[in-house]
Amino acid sequence: MADRPTDNWRIWMAETAREVAAGTLGPECAEFYPESLLRTTDVVLEVFEGDVRAMREPSDEAVFGAVERVVLALNAIDEDDQHGGAGFCTEEREQLCEYIDLTLSEHGVDVSALAARRGIDRAEITDAWRDW
Repeated sequence: MADRPTDNWRIWMAETAREVAAGTLGPECAEFYPESLLRTTDVVLEVFEGDVRAMREPSDEAVFGAVERVVLALNAIDEDDQHGGAGFCTEEREQLCEYIDLTLSEHGVDVSALAARRGIDRAEITDAWRDW
């Protein structure tokens, strides 16, 4: 299974903290993701993973339903003030979209064909619902 984006974000934070502690990076560069953002994102991605695993013979409707649910849940996280103003920036957005695509692919969904049947590009499968 693909690494969750939150796993990558935690690794980056640990590396950044080490560099700040070693003095090779200034403290002004130490921007961290709030734990509340990481936890809630993990929960949403875990639910998505379960939804995708549960699809034995996924129909387009079932797959797009799972994508819609995860994207709407991620929208809610991104808009939630409990994270101290932190949300998903460009790099995080790209990682989340890639993760959705990889998770579907790893479970036998031909994402390119799925998108083509809707008349969209593979990279656009989240666009109908995505605010982040």
